[in-house]
Amino acid sequence: QVQLVESGGGLVQSGGSLRLSCAASGRTFTSYAVAWFRQAPGKERDVVAAISWSGSRTNYADSVKGRFTISRDNAKNTVYLQMNSLKSEDTAVYYCAARGGSHVYSTAGQYNYWGQGTQVTVSS
Repeated sequence: QVQLVESGGGLVQSGGSLRLSCAASGRTFTSYAVAWFRQAPGKERDVVAAISWSGSRTNYADSVKGRFTISRDNAKNTVYLQMNSLKSEDTAVYYCAARGGSHVYSTAGQYNYWGQGTQVTVSS
């Protein structure tokens, strides 16, 4: 079992930045691929960014490429999402997810551990 806790969400103006953190506890985190998803009201939960267990491979949604960066510090059992140049359309609840495996995984159904989510609101 892996427990995930997100933090770092909040209210920010358009063009601003936030850094989300996903802290993991439980089993060895280094063997888990991780992703950030987001879900806006009335919409599906979509992947934002994903990272392999080693951090050597990443994948991003087209809508955030060049603005968001996913990274991880396995020594701290933490994955980060640096979000720059935020737009109103980035407003959503952001979820951290994890699963075992050596690849990068980008669909919600591939993940079996989820955090409770953190709200990000971007005001225009």
